[in-house]
Amino acid sequence: MSDERPVRSPCVSICALGDDDLCTGCQRTVDEITRWSRMDNHERREVLRRCDERALAAGQFLIQP
Repeated sequence: MSDERPVRSPCVSICALGDDDLCTGCQRTVDEITRWSRMDNHERREVLRRCDERALAAGQFLIQP
């Protein structure tokens, strides 16, 4: 078992799906949102990478605290 802390959710409490079925707040898919609590840190980091790519492609910038 790892002592590593869980990767934090990118949720920014702007929960709405756009026409592309991505959350307009965090850029996650519905599947990524619903599975988040069951993902390990490696999977979560991969989701965050995809969210960053989606945001950049849409001309948005995600700021992670």
